[in-house]
Amino acid sequence: MNGKLDYRWHLRKVMADRGMFSTTDLLAPLAERGITLSTSQVYRLVVERPERLSLKILMALLDTLDCTMDDLIEPIAAAIPSTRPKKAAAGGITTTDSIGDLRPKRARITGTTP
Repeated sequence: MNGKLDYRWHLRKVMADRGMFSTTDLLAPLAERGITLSTSQVYRLVVERPERLSLKILMALLDTLDCTMDDLIEPIAAAIPSTRPKKAAAGGITTTDSIGDLRPKRARITGTTP
């Protein structure tokens, strides 16, 4: 498969399908399976999309919710940001110029007096 992959995390939906509407509903079932998490850890697991997840926690979730990985994790194609080259600004200034090159030069007064 070409391109980058991303995923959607559906733990909250799977919990709701099983009548679990509070994040703390997972504390006791996970503890029965040897997974001890704080309430804030469970909240983040349910509400946010985890970037890293222990396989033990994943297996405990699958067992607790009686679901498959396909129910929890949906692979999707990642949106690839467009990388168009920047256009040059008016006056011949290119995008490679630094901001210091754009500052005006200080005027110098020479020794002429009126």
